[in-house]
Amino acid sequence: MKDEPMKDNAQTTMQYYVPTGGLPAQDKIMTDRAVLKDAYAIIPKGVMTDIVTSYLPNWNDARFWVIARPLTGFAETFSHYIAEIAPKGGSTAPEVDPTAESVLFVVGGTLELTIEGKPHVLNTGGYAFLPPNSIWTLKNTSNKTTTFHWIRKRYQAVDGVDTPFAFVSSDQDVPPTAMPDTNGAWATTRFVDPSDLRHDMHVTIVTFQPGGSIPFAETHVMEHGLYVLQGKAVYHLNQDWVEVEAGDYMWLRAFCPQACVAAGPEPFRYLLYKDVNRHMSLDLGGTK
Repeated sequence: MKDEPMKDNAQTTMQYYVPTGGLPAQDKIMTDRAVLKDAYAIIPKGVMTDIVTSYLPNWNDARFWVIARPLTGFAETFSHYIAEIAPKGGSTAPEVDPTAESVLFVVGGTLELTIEGKPHVLNTGGYAFLPPNSIWTLKNTSNKTTTFHWIRKRYQAVDGVDTPFAFVSSDQDVPPTAMPDTNGAWATTRFVDPSDLRHDMHVTIVTFQPGGSIPFAETHVMEHGLYVLQGKAVYHLNQDWVEVEAGDYMWLRAFCPQACVAAGPEPFRYLLYKDVNRHMSLDLGGTK
């Protein structure tokens, strides 16, 4: 059965968790839900404090939470930043690797994104895909802090397959597609046609209505980064059951079994990265 359009009773309100930094009080206990295991990692929202931010070359008035980077023996294909840009901050040369492709997703505030000289305004919920060798700039032209996700992957070119074009979209403009036989309880907002072989990564938004679930342990070759935008759930990762909520990040290596149940009174939504549409490298740890 093909995916089905979302039914009216399964629509959801757009909400996005925005980290604010700071530090816990001195009287707080140190124990938290952060964990790094062979198959997965969980970075809970409370870990994203001021002292774990990074600053990058060519950026002004900006700081970054780096929540995923390639690690040998773990997930190896992508990096994931949460960027916080002060008013008038930004970059005229944001990407230092010409082979990198990117997705930007705004969770708070407004950005002016220029691609090949053409300006675009990304409001909260705005989404942009930037292919390798793109010429792009980014600036916060508002009087408030802007926060966005920046997911980067080294593009895998294939002879006879065109490089994809840059495009700008938004969560509000792309209707979720219900997964088969779920009556809208589980749906995916897809910004790229899954059969478009030009794209070697997908960054989507997955939505579960309260009580919706992945009713089996997905076990597959794709690596994942999952940032919880809204709601909470109980997630099955490898052999462990964990609770996650808005602001938490799950980082999964290939073949980590995974399933979930949306456990709260509101929709459970996450931003999802996965690598797709390419042959497997026969070089250990390689991408060729």
